[in-house]
Amino acid sequence: MTSPATILHADLDAFYASVEQLLNPSLRGKPVAVGGGVVLAASYEAKAFGVRSGMPGRRARDLCPDLTFVPGHFRQYQRLGDAAIDVLRDFTPAVERISIDEAFADVAGTDHLFGTPETIAGKVRERVRTEVGLPISLGVAGTKHLAKIASQVAKPDGLVVVAPGTEPSFLKDLPVELMWGVGPVAKARLAGQGVFTIGQLAETPGRSLERLLGHAVGEKLADLARDRDPRAVATRRRARSVGAQSALGRKPAIEAVFRPTLLHLADRVASRLRAKTLAGRTVTARIRFADLHAVTRSVTLPAAISATGILAEIGEDLVRAALIDHSEERTISLLGVSVSHLEVCPDLQLELPLGLHDDKRRPGTRKGAARWTADRAMDAIRDRFGRDAIGYGSVLLGNRRAVPDAFRELAEREL
Repeated sequence: MTSPATILHADLDAFYASVEQLLNPSLRGKPVAVGGGVVLAASYEAKAFGVRSGMPGRRARDLCPDLTFVPGHFRQYQRLGDAAIDVLRDFTPAVERISIDEAFADVAGTDHLFGTPETIAGKVRERVRTEVGLPISLGVAGTKHLAKIASQVAKPDGLVVVAPGTEPSFLKDLPVELMWGVGPVAKARLAGQGVFTIGQLAETPGRSLERLLGHAVGEKLADLARDRDPRAVATRRRARSVGAQSALGRKPAIEAVFRPTLLHLADRVASRLRAKTLAGRTVTARIRFADLHAVTRSVTLPAAISATGILAEIGEDLVRAALIDHSEERTISLLGVSVSHLEVCPDLQLELPLGLHDDKRRPGTRKGAARWTADRAMDAIRDRFGRDAIGYGSVLLGNRRAVPDAFRELAEREL
């Protein structure tokens, strides 16, 4: 049964670069990149020269000699992103924000107030352009997956409506990489089997996809290729995990590299947990090697944690274990840490002083509580004077990261 096309997906175009062009009119119509040592975001004018996010700045300048780099105005990104998403809320309370610059909205039942979904989408585009000053693309369809694809097809600064009954013909010739869950690895594997379009994917037997991509991913992509997506717009989202990752380029797989990186990541993750009075019992570390092959290791703890030092040390143990299992690997390109099985923990549950070997990693012991208390003191200083006011020495004295934390945190989903 075909679903009515009442779901909107709104996506601000080249958001960070568009904000910079808005703030500085002299940049409009010119190739712009946010960043410096690495490209964090690029305008459409820069993308036309092949400039892409994540590209080294030197390479970007080689491709586009007239490229203008700007450092980024992170508070303005947050302010303008909020203002654009708030426009959607003027038409429906059913809004699911999934990042700083994109959101879903379900406008079912609002036609008597604002007109058809297509009319509403047009009004949203007009208001965001006039009131916020930014271009935005919208897709309208009967499912979230299809609405998101439609908004990508609409870019830049456009509107695409997928009418009920036209879904198969709309999807047929679109590239598979427009789908949720199809990254570079999955795209390459599908291409190896001659699958380049969503239509070809829809015609591929499920068992073949499962052998190629694994049971869960293969089944999911088979359903999405046939526009089987029962997910509703969720106005309230509860985080299942909190994580952060850092691209390293090509660095040797040694402790001098991964220890300060893991401490930096643990600081980001744990501070977000504490800000929401959350803690988690499962810690997962992700390591990607130079050939883009990635492995994960995880451990579930007897008590939930939110202390930076504890999280960093557990992450180190997991990375060491992974490197032992892959002793042939000499280079790492990315590290990530996440915490799941979250629970509300406004206070510590104290433990008896039993003198166990892992006392300093148990949050309720005297040593564990001291680490949590020190973190809370650091949180208070940062709340008052800014995140850069205080930090861990091994991180602050090390090489500065090319990607500012403010940018990373904006790009991550809110808890």
